[in-house]
Amino acid sequence: MQDIYLYEDCDVLKNLLDIRDNKLLDEAEADYVTYRLKEIAIKPLHGTYNYAHLLQMHRYIFQDIFEWAGQQRKLNIYKEEPILGGLSVTYSDVLDIRKDAEHALREMREKRWNSMNIHEKALQFSNSLAKLWRVHPFREGNTRTTITFCCQFADEIGLNPNRELFEKNAQYVRTALVAYNAVFDDIGDISKPEYLIRIVEDALTSDRNE
Repeated sequence: MQDIYLYEDCDVLKNLLDIRDNKLLDEAEADYVTYRLKEIAIKPLHGTYNYAHLLQMHRYIFQDIFEWAGQQRKLNIYKEEPILGGLSVTYSDVLDIRKDAEHALREMREKRWNSMNIHEKALQFSNSLAKLWRVHPFREGNTRTTITFCCQFADEIGLNPNRELFEKNAQYVRTALVAYNAVFDDIGDISKPEYLIRIVEDALTSDRNE
């Protein structure tokens, strides 16, 4: 199936800047997204942490780059991952995106966060983050949106994670999310959740003044 999000004459995502080179698009996207993330850090994008709120978050972060910012993807995606030997995480089918995302978000909201110790909070926050990320509701920008969204939720319930730790270790975090979700129907469960749990627990306990 043709990827409707790509230009017909090149393997580049259609964008509002009409950039036809992936390297240049990545650079422009990083600049705009960094600016929007700083805005959100100063002035949170308030909502009830439901699916509409998640779409709103993606829309705000990527409004300068993609016309479809804030819209659910319209096709299934497959991303080859080196740490999985070229396999892809099994992302939600396009017909199940909303249902799967709402389930993950409802679980996250309903957890009894105040009754947990710090290790339990790290385990449960990692679980919620990984479940929502696995849905991959958007054609692009899922990791940044999911982390920003879940960290804002964590701030609101008093967990106050050190976001800078996630930002400085962005590639590690994405790899950890892949490893957490390495569960397959044919070859079974080869997941390694400990990598994500480790950095989440560090983010919940780190001293910003160090």
